[in-house]
Formats: sequence, structure tokens, C-alpha cells
Amino acid sequence: MSWNYNPLVTDASTASRIHADRAAGTLQIGWADGHETTYDAVTLRWLCPCAFCRGEAGMPGWLDSRPTLSPDQTRLVDVQLVGQYAIAPTWGDGHHTGYYTFALLRDRCPCEACAARRAPDADRAPIRRATHAGHAHGTDTVTTTAKESHR
Repeated sequence: MSWNYNPLVTDASTASRIHADRAAGTLQIGWADGHETTYDAVTLRWLCPCAFCRGEAGMPGWLDSRPTLSPDQTRLVDVQLVGQYAIAPTWGDGHHTGYYTFALLRDRCPCEACAARRAPDADRAPIRRATHAGHAHGTDTVTTTAKESHR
């Protein structure tokens, strides 16, 4: 009988291959279920989960202020494995305190299939947008569907 000590660890959140290409500014992860994820360094830096970037004790983090990131802040210098559950990138500005769990990296995979999985009803869900013209007609929003907004 096999016993999984952590039911949250699945093939979908188990990295089988990790490759950081510093020159290209990318991080590629191959998952145990066969899926492949590629992060560009800018997207990866915006995902930083550390307390400084995300905040703590109810206070917003630095990334919440939507700063303009410098080239050094998005230059991937090194990536260290943290146990069997995360990676810790080091950035050109010296920042290195974020532990990016494999569960987070898989959940935020930027590929089209994963983006569609995160928004399963995107084609039917109404999108409400504030419009300047709506104020003149006594309405504040216009409702469309995702398919209509792409036309």
C-alpha cells in the first residue's frame, strides 16, 4: 500500500526538470505529468511571494505599489532548489528571499491551456467596464462577454 504524506503534492505540482537560462531570461520547468512551463524573468519577478514584495501583517508589499522594475530587478542571476518543494531565485539587485513553491509556479503557469483552466467560464462570464459615454446616458458600465470583447 502506498501512502502519500502530502495529498497536495501531485504530478501536476512536482517538478521533474528545471532549467534557468540566464542569457535568455527564462525559467523552464518540466512537470511530472508531462506539462512544460516557461516563465520570462519579468513575469517571474512579479510573482515574488516574499514578505517584502507581497506584504505581511495586513500591510501591502512593495510590488503592490506597482513599481517600475529596473533591468537589474528582473535579471535572473541564480536559482537554488529549496528542498523538493520550491526554488529561490537570486535577482541582479541582490533580492533573494522569495521561495517560489512548485504549487505556486504550476498554478500561475502562463501557457494558454493553464490560463484557460483558471478562467473556465471566460467565454460566458460578463465583463463589466466603466465607460465615459455611459455617464452621459445615466449608466456607469457596459456589460459584454469575453467573446464580444475580442472582436
